[in-house]
Amino acid sequence: MIVLIANEAGSGETRVAATPETVKKMIGVGLEVQVEAGAGGHAFFSDAEFTEAGASVEPASAERRRAADLLLKVGPLGTHDDLGSEIALLKSGAVVIGFLDPFLNLDSVRALAAGSITALPMELIPRITRAQSMDALSSQASIAGYKAVLLAASRLPRYFPLLMTAAGTIRPAKVVIMGAGVAGLQAIATAKRLGALVEVSDIRPAAKEQVESLGGRFIDLPEMETGEGAGGYAREMGEEFLRRQREILTEHVAAAHVIITTAAVPGKPAPKLLSADMVRRMKPGGVIVDLAAERGGNCELTRAGEEVIEAGVTILGPLNVAGTMPRDASALYSRNVLELVKELVDDGTVRIDRENDVVGPTLVTHAGEVVNPTAVALLEKEGR
Repeated sequence: MIVLIANEAGSGETRVAATPETVKKMIGVGLEVQVEAGAGGHAFFSDAEFTEAGASVEPASAERRRAADLLLKVGPLGTHDDLGSEIALLKSGAVVIGFLDPFLNLDSVRALAAGSITALPMELIPRITRAQSMDALSSQASIAGYKAVLLAASRLPRYFPLLMTAAGTIRPAKVVIMGAGVAGLQAIATAKRLGALVEVSDIRPAAKEQVESLGGRFIDLPEMETGEGAGGYAREMGEEFLRRQREILTEHVAAAHVIITTAAVPGKPAPKLLSADMVRRMKPGGVIVDLAAERGGNCELTRAGEEVIEAGVTILGPLNVAGTMPRDASALYSRNVLELVKELVDDGTVRIDRENDVVGPTLVTHAGEVVNPTAVALLEKEGR
């Protein structure tokens, strides 16, 4: 079985789906590993390191793509700078693993099914105990939460910590974090380490204990309905709940120097937590880092990939935040991918067991069909 590590050419992606460490382990379970030249360059893994690990390293070519039994990627399938459509290059029966974003790339889902290609999006790994080592959403979100605080600290025109100096006392910055998932929890821990006062909002009551264990103060929201969704993810809430939530948060936002928003619902646009009016109530010099920018943003004024200044408040909408730390992000992501690959490999051959409690829920397309219920429903809705 040939495993090909893709060069994410043309996508702006800096991460790579395998490292020399994971290449050695894939070879150890009987797989032949090929790496497209330069695939690890942006993450500071050289071609020589991959060769030393036992991989075959050659320039990307259509022939090598067509020969691959298993293609490992980071970002969604798209158009390679030199090779063209990545889906068209895959042979029937090939397996592809990566952050494929299937629910927002329905054309790709159709093409994968039409080509009899098996697709396993890493973002659909179920949140069960046995699959924790494969949870790439969590490994990458943790990096994003950490980096978001550093971005805010670098743009804030004041200190984060309390400082008592001969020239007087500097009060600590107030940070409000919206969403206490993996990214939010890492943001809490990082902001506390920098000495800020941290308040946290989340629609899941169960998050309160985690927030307080990290030293944050939990902002109680209206107990109209629980926001707990399947697998511990937040679920989509009604407009009335979101309206009440914004009312309660307004006074906390007005007092904040930094706001970091991390709220996301799998397969849905990001909920709007910060209105333009709430932003205008913030202190001039305030900073908002919207980690949901790729999904439309939690802030009404966020522009994906851009910086917006409104009433003296800087709003950052960074994209692919984990990719700004590509070395460690790749190390973690590649280990997540490796564990999924090991779940698929039996005696050196990739086998798809739809009854497997990890593989089954992760599959989107297989054997010429769309097998994920959400993808099927979206395709039917689009066809009406």
